[in-house]
Parts: sequence; structure tokens; C-alpha cells
Amino acid sequence: MQVPAPDKSELTELFSQHRDRLRRMVRLRMDSRLQGRIDPSDILQETCVEALQRYDEYLRNPSMPLFLWLRFLTGQKLLELHRRNLDVQARDVRREISLHRGPYPEATSAALAAQLVGQHTTPSQIVARAEIKVRLQEALNSMDELDREVLALRHFEQLTNSETARTLEIEESAASKRYVRALKRLKDILTEIPGTFSQS
Repeated sequence: MQVPAPDKSELTELFSQHRDRLRRMVRLRMDSRLQGRIDPSDILQETCVEALQRYDEYLRNPSMPLFLWLRFLTGQKLLELHRRNLDVQARDVRREISLHRGPYPEATSAALAAQLVGQHTTPSQIVARAEIKVRLQEALNSMDELDREVLALRHFEQLTNSETARTLEIEESAASKRYVRALKRLKDILTEIPGTFSQS
């Protein structure tokens, strides 16, 4: 009996449902030198095409939940983009590989600081934002690297605790404890820096 072909229209619909989550990941992990030059939508479109091509392969061996598989493919596309557009071969390998040795760029302290500071419009706000961003980045650099990655996944990409644990290949209880610790450290950092969102 012939096995029916996978319903790829269903995958397209599922990809559409996860598009916003995948876009957050791309924006957080895209090298700052490419932001404004590369549209995240183009990366997601390339990912969708590849996912459709490999969907039957995934269905034969679904080793991870569908969203994490799509996120994995998106991360690969993002890393390919970095390699095509930046001279990453000459850079430190640790800067192009995520903390859990996955094949996509890590969330840097600079990217996290930029997310925390947000956007301001007036010249005085821009100056203040730059100063706060530097201090935030220094403080984030002082955090444990894995805690910082858990923070990126949970707080900025908005992955669930289960998805975070699966992504980092750690126990869910460990992921939960690290997130609580990282969140407390983040709040301490924000409290120490005047002009940031310490009340959050």
C-alpha cells in the first residue's frame, strides 16, 4: 500500500502560525551589520521553501516538535546569510555558534541590550539610550553565558520552558531555575542603571 504524500498546504499554514515567533528569533540573532540591509521576511520565505522540501523527511523521523524544527531551519538560514555576507571564517567560532552548539548565531549581549533599551526619537533620548545600552551590555556580559541564553529564549523569543530545555538540551527543571536566576539578575541590572525600566 502506497503511503500518501504529506499535506504541504498544512505545513504552509503551520509555518504561517509560527511566523511571528520565528521573526523574533531572526531579529534577535541577526548580526547588527546586516540589520536594515536584510529583510527578515526574506529569510523566513527561504526557510518555508526548504521546510516544504524536507517535510516528508521530518515526518519520517520527527525528532523534535514542529516549531523547534522550523526554528532550527530558520537558524541555519540565518547562519548561511552571515557566512555569505560577512567574513565569519576569520571570526571567533564562538560568535557564530549558539551556546548549546546549535547551528545558528547566538543572542549577543549587545542584541539583548538593544531589545531592553528600545527605540527613542529625540536627540537627548538617543544619547541617553546609547549610554544605557553600553552599561546594559557590560552588565549582561557579566552573566553566566547559559543563563543569558535562557533569558534570550524565554524572555525575548518567548519560548516555553519545555521548548527552551529541548533547545539547550538540558532538563526542564534546570531551564526553569536558570530562567528565574537570569530574570532576577536582569531586574537587578535594570535597578542599578538610572533611566532604565527598573519597575518592570
